[in-house]
Amino acid sequence: MYLLVVPKGGKWWRIDYRFEGKRKTLSLGTYPEVSLKEARLRRDEARSILNDGIDPSHQRKPSQQAGTHTFEAVAREWYAKFRMQWAASHAVKMLGRLENDVLPWIGTRQIDRVEPPELLTVFQRVEGRGSLESAHRVQQLTSRVFRYGVATGRCTRDPTADLRGALPPARSGHFPTITNPKEIGHLLSAIDEYPGSLVTRCALQLAPLVFVRPGELRHAEWSEIHIDLSEWRIPATKMKMKRDHIVPLSRQAIQILEELEPLTGSGHYVFPSVLTPTRPLSENTVTVALRRLGYTKEEMTGHGFRSMASTLLNENGWSPDAIERQLAHVEGNSVRAAYNYADYLDERRRMMQWWADYLDDLKAPPDQPA
Repeated sequence: MYLLVVPKGGKWWRIDYRFEGKRKTLSLGTYPEVSLKEARLRRDEARSILNDGIDPSHQRKPSQQAGTHTFEAVAREWYAKFRMQWAASHAVKMLGRLENDVLPWIGTRQIDRVEPPELLTVFQRVEGRGSLESAHRVQQLTSRVFRYGVATGRCTRDPTADLRGALPPARSGHFPTITNPKEIGHLLSAIDEYPGSLVTRCALQLAPLVFVRPGELRHAEWSEIHIDLSEWRIPATKMKMKRDHIVPLSRQAIQILEELEPLTGSGHYVFPSVLTPTRPLSENTVTVALRRLGYTKEEMTGHGFRSMASTLLNENGWSPDAIERQLAHVEGNSVRAAYNYADYLDERRRMMQWWADYLDDLKAPPDQPA
């Protein structure tokens, strides 16, 4: 008997044996779900079956196999394996989706017997609550469990692949974003717990507060930051629309910059590259950080913070003109397009502080001790 450790981190108890002249391998379960003591008992049972002239791989107890091959067993094994790679709030959210939206309906089903129609019923049940975005996220989560099941030999395919297009699109536009207030709160809490570098965490924290384009955030320079005026002044040469742009800085944004200033304030860029401080963060840094927090490319992108702000600010009654000016959008109407960079500035200041306070209110409360 031996423990097979695969490159992706799986650990399997196995024994090799010969039956009818052929070398075979029998899996005894995964570690640590199956202890050494239990693995030895299963090994001894397999040897007893083999001594009776029966291939033990054909005689595994149905209850044993069923227990490790249910969707719930595979899902919880997947969760246990990957949860430490996520922020605590994200791990709680993932487990909640499994336990509330998936396991009650297909948890006891053998994972290789689950078919697309019953999965669609699960996802449509979430959609029926008025949570189309959540339905898509539950589908993505379920897909990850099936892909883990394929990788560990419990099933042969991911049936969610057959449901592409079965749910209505969650949103229009090119950049995935999150607009559900509760989901935004989970995202912001996950960002606050980001386990990587301080520079990357601060970039993630500032992104939703200023909602500039990702390239504009990466190339922010300390010379453009005016703490005394609570402003970030971006020159036209760095703006997509080639116009000077003012970003009013909320108290929360200033706090982030003041935390970062002792580390990078003596240099050129607010967010310098870790490898080459004379250059800004790479364009993939924020995206990779979001993936590290557990958000897929279909769920959230660096550009998505702009869509998030636009959607929620409009829904909360702020002036569309002020919002568009803050997003540095230029309208097709040539008269309205010729705006001054300070247009609506007083309203934009109030809006940006309200937005920062609103985001604080959305953050999920810290997990209560058990």
